[in-house]
Amino acid sequence: MDTINTLFLLSGFLIALSVVASRISSMVGLPLLLVFLGLGMLAGEEGILGIQFDDYSLAFLIGHLALAMILLDGGLRTRLKTFRVGFKPALSLATLGVFVTSGVVGLFAMWVFDLTLVQGLLVGAIVGSTDAAAVFSMLSGRGVHLNERVSATLEIESGTNDPMAIFLTLLLVELLVGDIRGPFETLMFMALQFGLATLIGLGGGWLSAKLLRWLDLAPGLYSLLALGLGFCVFGTTSFLGGSGFLAIYLTGLMIGNQPGRHLNFILPVHDGLAWLSQIGLFLILGLLVNPSGLLEFALPASLVALVLIFVARPLAVLITVKPFFRFRWREIGFLSWVGLRGAVPIVLAIFPVIGGVENAALYFNVAFAVVLLSLLIQGGTLPLMARWTKVEIPVGVTPNHRGPLGILPENDYEMFVYSVDNQDLDDVPIRLLRFPSGAVISALFREHAMLHPKGSTRLKPGDVLCVIGRSEDVPALNRLFSGDAKLKRERAFFGTFTFDGDALMKDIANVYGLTLSPGESEMSLADFVSLRVGGHPVVGDDVDWHGIHWVVSEMDGNRVTRVGLRLY
Repeated sequence: MDTINTLFLLSGFLIALSVVASRISSMVGLPLLLVFLGLGMLAGEEGILGIQFDDYSLAFLIGHLALAMILLDGGLRTRLKTFRVGFKPALSLATLGVFVTSGVVGLFAMWVFDLTLVQGLLVGAIVGSTDAAAVFSMLSGRGVHLNERVSATLEIESGTNDPMAIFLTLLLVELLVGDIRGPFETLMFMALQFGLATLIGLGGGWLSAKLLRWLDLAPGLYSLLALGLGFCVFGTTSFLGGSGFLAIYLTGLMIGNQPGRHLNFILPVHDGLAWLSQIGLFLILGLLVNPSGLLEFALPASLVALVLIFVARPLAVLITVKPFFRFRWREIGFLSWVGLRGAVPIVLAIFPVIGGVENAALYFNVAFAVVLLSLLIQGGTLPLMARWTKVEIPVGVTPNHRGPLGILPENDYEMFVYSVDNQDLDDVPIRLLRFPSGAVISALFREHAMLHPKGSTRLKPGDVLCVIGRSEDVPALNRLFSGDAKLKRERAFFGTFTFDGDALMKDIANVYGLTLSPGESEMSLADFVSLRVGGHPVVGDDVDWHGIHWVVSEMDGNRVTRVGLRLY
């Protein structure tokens, strides 16, 4: 009984401390996952609390459960439209890129640790993949808003590269323990990892999304059902020989992209579950490591981490992305820098321990040191690098709250809540607002009192409006209610003037005295910009042309709808 009480006390204290520490880390700019790892180490056998924990099998199980929940949440929040610009380069990085990274790091580890070729390559395979938990956490938690091409590539890569790392790690562990597969068995294992995961993940996710949308449940049960279905897909895929991690990510992707009222109940709960998983996972991994053992490998492991960050990852991006896809050099630079390592390499480093590989402690401690330095160096400088490489775009105005009304099964009406921050709207009658057709103000709150808005009602700064409309009305509503500070930031980035994407180039050329080729005269501005950026434009893409800097400021699906103009 005392043991159970002690377990509750310590676990509750560590989780509460981690949550409080997250606030401190955001204030000082320290990567959050690094804080969780540090707290785990402080609570460990050689730390302040002196908790003895060396159960690698239990840590392996917790790692799988936590990573499954993190990837499910990541899939739920990934929009299918991001695959338009990020899927192919992400897939290249997740497969060939892992090979290149693992090979370069493995050869260096073989030299610095005086290992055999297979042992060195095992080190490279363990640390070869980026980590979904680290990438999702850093991008959302640091307030960095990247252009869609870069953010989509990083998110999809981190969610899909685990099968390749697991494949390489298991293959090399089997070579070291003498259980060698033949070439055919090796290829079949690789094909099963990817093929089954894709088939079961997409199929199971599609069926799960249909079931969640069809069932009428209590609000709290939707998230539990989504989690249960995700775990079923994970377990089934793993049992049949596929990658459960890839499958559950794809399941989340299918569920999250099926519109319906169920998402309003699923997403907030899974956000909390993902945070709990990250906290628990990194605390357990921190408890598992002994600082004294880590110090023994500190110097050579640090060299391995530096080679990974400054040589292997940039080389992998240059080889697998730049020659085949239209990325600008500054985007290549950022992709090269943000190859974040997190929990996955540490969990993979448990494979040699469980498999009885010689010098298993080396692999675990090296992986831990690489993760620490990756989070500290790459994670700590992420906002700075985003600004330096100019891949960060201003955070646009969004509704304070939004949610479907649950009236229509498709293209449902939503409630949008906006605050009046734009000084240009002060004392303006509601009837003079340039509202999207079909959107209406249903309620107005002023100084905590609800008013019944009429056409003659004059707005005041600080008013809160409840607007009923559809998702396609959001861009126009965002522009209408943009605050002065956000407007200044957007104008500094996109330009003082913006043009509709359907504007004809010949009309713009007449205004600014520009010369167009015959083929360009009849083009729309949207088509012109899309052509100049090489297809698949995203918000933030820019084109320098005749002393004018054109910047894509708004998109509707694949179509450029507004373009900003900055004169030199």
